[in-house]
Amino acid sequence: MVKPFVPQLVYVEPRALDYPLGKELVSKFENMGIEIRETTSHNQIRNLPGENHFQKYRIAKSTLVVGVRKTLKFDTSKPSAEYAIPFATGCMGHCHYCYLQTTMGSKPYIRTYVNTDEIFDAAEEYMQERAPDFTRFEASCTSDIVGIDHLTHTLKRAIEYFGKSKYGKLRFVTKFEHVDHLLDAEHNGRTRFRFSINDDYIIKYFEPGTPRLDERINAAVKVAEAGYPLGFIIAPIYLHEGWKEGYGEMLEKLTEALPAFAKKDLTFELIQHRFTQPAKRVIQQNYPMTKLELDESKRKKKWGRYGIHKYVYQTEEQESIKDTIGGHINKLFPEAKIEYFT
Repeated sequence: MVKPFVPQLVYVEPRALDYPLGKELVSKFENMGIEIRETTSHNQIRNLPGENHFQKYRIAKSTLVVGVRKTLKFDTSKPSAEYAIPFATGCMGHCHYCYLQTTMGSKPYIRTYVNTDEIFDAAEEYMQERAPDFTRFEASCTSDIVGIDHLTHTLKRAIEYFGKSKYGKLRFVTKFEHVDHLLDAEHNGRTRFRFSINDDYIIKYFEPGTPRLDERINAAVKVAEAGYPLGFIIAPIYLHEGWKEGYGEMLEKLTEALPAFAKKDLTFELIQHRFTQPAKRVIQQNYPMTKLELDESKRKKKWGRYGIHKYVYQTEEQESIKDTIGGHINKLFPEAKIEYFT
């Protein structure tokens, strides 16, 4: 079992103390005996502890910055939602393949934003622009927000905010099992609570610092019993020896554990493993012993956002993924919806 995240070190931006949540978190961390440092901005954080790159990287991944979200223009978040809603950045997990490896660059610490009311006000403007259509907001584009929410309760506030909204829906995904404080939130069916799952090989070799499959499934059962719409992201789908059996066993475990009512409104999102050349460099620097296959010659080139191309599986391999995993889902979860494969 993975213990709930507790930062080794906390930085606080001065403006964070202008907000009730900022004061509350500083008080909480002081009472926990955690070292707190002030920083004018997260960009000014320089001298993290550590003798070498590996130590500094690992300490950074257990450092929390309490700050203010300055940019209230939301990014789009296709295909899962209309917009990404920014409550946090960074993750305490050590998944080798993670795209945050490059977006976080040399600053892989975790940031939580305390100006939540301003973020909600910005979300309201986006909802009004699209009304009377619903607007879906994705809360986990740049972080695994569940992994820190037992400390901040920002996500719980967001669930209840969207539960009362007229035109908004919330979505997020997690690998973490620490969901108990979210079970009594008044979600009113407006939040889809998704879990990222993978077969045992991937979790064992590429997802250190995260709960095992059984622990994620147990948490998903709790969430379903709390009445949340439920979903699963199978990502990254990675072709290894025995992958067809591995993913089949994973889905068998899931169908055996989930209550029947939870299978009626269930979504799946399927994302194949991909990488960019900048990501490959960072991955090999941070996890030099990784078993992750990053050979461009075995892959197909696909243009991505921001003009950087990524390497995905060959067309016939993609078809095999869709046929194999899609076939298992259609058989085991006939009422579920596969939202997309990418």
